[in-house]
Amino acid sequence: QVQLVESGGDLVQPGGSLRLSCAASGSIFSIGAMGWYRQAPGKQREVVATMKGGSTNYADSVKGRFIIVRDNAKNTVYLQMNSLKSEDTAVYYCNAEVTTAARSILNAWGQGTLVTVSS
Repeated sequence: QVQLVESGGDLVQPGGSLRLSCAASGSIFSIGAMGWYRQAPGKQREVVATMKGGSTNYADSVKGRFIIVRDNAKNTVYLQMNSLKSEDTAVYYCNAEVTTAARSILNAWGQGTLVTVSS
């Protein structure tokens, strides 16, 4: 069994910063891609940033403001969010492509962490 646990969501003023963390644990052999997605009220879940190997991809709406960083030794991925805007308000979900010790491949999701950007 594999778990992804996010943390770091909070209420922040426009222009502020937050760092989200996501730690994967359990019966893990290896992890491929890791990334962050978000879902705002009344909207579909959308990709924010992903990382696989040395390659990163960002949604156009967050380029230049958000940075995804990965610590492979800790099976952890971070999302540094700067210059936050009200439109960044959403539940942020961590995602990971996990190969388990039994060599099954799982598309794992965290439970989500709420980011609210408001004055």
